Amino acid sequence: MIAADPAVATAIDGSLARIRDRADELGAGFGALADAIGRAAHGGKGLRPALVTAAFAAFHGAEAERPAVLSVAAAFELLHTAFVVHDDVIDHDIERRGVPNVGGEFRARARAAGADAAGAATLGDAAAILAGDLLLHEAFRLVAMAPAGPVVKDRLFALLDDAVLVSAAGELADVENAVSSTRPSRTTTLRTAFQKTAVYSFRAPLQAGALLAGADPAAVRLLGDVGGRLGLAFQLVDDLIGAFGTAAQTGRDSGPDLRETKQTPLIALARESGAAPGVDTALANAATGPIAVREAQAVLASSGARERLAGMVAGMLDEVRVSAQDASLPLRAGVLLRTLADEIERRIP
Repeated sequence: MIAADPAVATAIDGSLARIRDRADELGAGFGALADAIGRAAHGGKGLRPALVTAAFAAFHGAEAERPAVLSVAAAFELLHTAFVVHDDVIDHDIERRGVPNVGGEFRARARAAGADAAGAATLGDAAAILAGDLLLHEAFRLVAMAPAGPVVKDRLFALLDDAVLVSAAGELADVENAVSSTRPSRTTTLRTAFQKTAVYSFRAPLQAGALLAGADPAAVRLLGDVGGRLGLAFQLVDDLIGAFGTAAQTGRDSGPDLRETKQTPLIALARESGAAPGVDTALANAATGPIAVREAQAVLASSGARERLAGMVAGMLDEVRVSAQDASLPLRAGVLLRTLADEIERRIP
């Protein structure tokens, strides 16, 4: 995907340093938490801040507004980190990118202090929840402190508010879909996928960058629509990668979503094909090992779901390319949207 502005990393580091500077006076445990937060906030791809800065540049933002852009871009990265940290608690994960996450670090800290397994899990979850809370606070603080005018700042807060509310709704729906005895429909899983990712990962960052550049309301509204399509397409490609991607793409063994029996649009499409009993059996067995994962992949592919979902993604991206030609957009903004569509399409496994 598009590259992040290196200056955003400096803004993020400054924000994290503020937390770390308070840590020594607040106890050793909080110091360890501040360090863990710093590690959690680094190592990602920086997609969301890259979208903020790219949209700002595409709408020919003034250099005088750059400090505000960097602050808002950093806010979106910390918002993403907060969601990731909380998501790991929800999924009971104690590692990310092959190393202990915040919860994993504090489980180890508890065991070193003599806690049993239950106590270690309690401390790990508490630390991760608090880390996510602090990161959410810091994201909003960065927007509040950004050197932007009151009207623009109000609009930025509205974007951030919408991103948090919609993403929380999507995360809750995702868990409800996973635990319910009723299999979710394609419509339900598509809505959940949109809520979880599209708003905070694409729509809001693109609109935020455009707002800071002084884009007119028609262009900002169009970016909202196009950003939503890009975000949903991105998430659907992630679903394909989670089912069929290589270990290099997933960062884990192939088929992690199948082993975890995630209720994605891909699974809903497979059930619609009439292969529901076979799909359910294959998914139930997928957790048992790599052979069962490959069998589940074969069942999904033979149902036509993989091809249908890839076709849906292609259709969304074609709509983005059409919208990119809208007269309300400057040439560079249209190029940015087409570039994003092309990069998402190249990720399809």
